[in-house]
Amino acid sequence: MVTAQGTSSVSFPFPSLWGIHASIAGRSIIFGTLVIQSITNSRVIGTVNFRGSPIPINGFWNENTKQITFDSPFASFSGNLTIIDDPQIRIRHFILQGRILMKPPSLQAGEYGTWIATTDISLNEYPISGNTYTDQLPPVGAFLTSNILHQLPNQNF
Repeated sequence: MVTAQGTSSVSFPFPSLWGIHASIAGRSIIFGTLVIQSITNSRVIGTVNFRGSPIPINGFWNENTKQITFDSPFASFSGNLTIIDDPQIRIRHFILQGRILMKPPSLQAGEYGTWIATTDISLNEYPISGNTYTDQLPPVGAFLTSNILHQLPNQNF
């Protein structure tokens, strides 16, 4: 993908809106949205919104390993990208999932958990570099977070 600020190849489109769910210490915590505004020279800029106010995130994307890391003022996220094509419904699912570490000033500082974020597009909307998985069902979290996106009013990035 070519960006206005530089050339970089990224496996998913941006700006992009993702549904996100986090569980801390085995307890389902909250659903929200993740916006990835830009990825330039491997730097990720965006917001995460769990409680009605977008919180800035900054991090890194490694295209070779399909790994993302980013921090908000309250948590550190790390994860991997999986891409699943569903030719029957002509949808490409993008799934980021990994670990989360809560940090001060969060009341759960020091607690670990998991997170999953998903977005999907039409198969012909965005060519990808690398492999996709077909004939495979996405994890259950992909359906839950996808519902978040489809219930939101039209979002501007």
